Amino acid sequence: MNPHESGFQHHAAFAEKKVTWLELFYDLLFVAAVSKASHVLLHVDHGLIPVEYLSKFVLIFVPIWWAWVGQSLFVNRFGRDTVSHRIFLILQLFFVLIMTASLSVNFDQHYIPFFVGYVGLRAMTAIQYLSVNKKEDTNRKNTARYLGSRFWIGLAISSLSLFFDSWIRYVVLYAGIIVDILLPIIGRKYLVKSPINTHHLIERFSLFTLILLGEAVISILTVLQSTHWTWQSIAFASITFLLIIAMWWQYFDNIEKKVNKTIETAGQTIIYGHLFIYLSMSMIAASIQLLFLEQLNYSFMLSFIFGSVLLYFFSTSLVFHKYRPIHLRLGRSHLALLLGLLAGFFAADLFILMPNYIIIGEVMAFFVVYAKVTT
Repeated sequence: MNPHESGFQHHAAFAEKKVTWLELFYDLLFVAAVSKASHVLLHVDHGLIPVEYLSKFVLIFVPIWWAWVGQSLFVNRFGRDTVSHRIFLILQLFFVLIMTASLSVNFDQHYIPFFVGYVGLRAMTAIQYLSVNKKEDTNRKNTARYLGSRFWIGLAISSLSLFFDSWIRYVVLYAGIIVDILLPIIGRKYLVKSPINTHHLIERFSLFTLILLGEAVISILTVLQSTHWTWQSIAFASITFLLIIAMWWQYFDNIEKKVNKTIETAGQTIIYGHLFIYLSMSMIAASIQLLFLEQLNYSFMLSFIFGSVLLYFFSTSLVFHKYRPIHLRLGRSHLALLLGLLAGFFAADLFILMPNYIIIGEVMAFFVVYAKVTT
């Protein structure tokens, strides 16, 4: 076989990469982890979500996201549906269960199982990179060697946390996680020479997005189960359902129709940008319950829900900007319209005390307009 034929076959296989059933099963185990992280935001004290719980939400969510991203990226570049790959993934499922079971706002009590679950997941991914390093050539070999060797730096730093107590333990643990997250950015020169499969990567992140939308659906069920059915609760749940449909429409129609999936990059805008998309979606899901139950101070409630929507808007706009054809990208007029609409709703609600179904209706209206503009 000549090099041209080999390259063509590699490109064809790369372009046709599909999500496997085992990947979908892998995602299923992260549903519980995402749910436990999102529920941290439901801790209310004197009408506010304490800074402590806002911080713990982020600290719990980031390792979940990065553990999932790490394996998804390996599969994207080097994964093949072989027996050895399945064994690695099944072993990782075991560590996912340990990590998920340990997720709690009481960090000290569950520290060791969380450490074992997270480090076990990341170590298995690093081993996978080193194992394929021997089978790859040129740029792909350099990428596998770089990631497989450098990820141990973050793991080593996090492992040092076992020798400390109190808050120092967590500083060391998360210092290692931060280093782990930054290493692909530092080694970007290697990664751009063996680009990700954009179609497969977007499909993987879209599936995780469905998990977050599922949290919003659960919030609707919680609303309906938390009180006797009245016209207010039915109106709130109905409008919230339309909000979720509008979010789904905006995200998935945009990806399906307006995103160029043939672009070859390191994929880092998609990867890191989705962290903020997922954080905002978790916050919106929590906002639905908190808004209906009216447990939050009114001004804090408005700031939290509209801040969540603003974070989602900026994240999705930035993530997909470079992947949209130039003539389909959002212009200044679109940004002015959407930001003006959001600011107008927020300002009106500050001056006029609005019932919860009106506020959630405003959020729904924003997403309808956002979906219309972007799709």
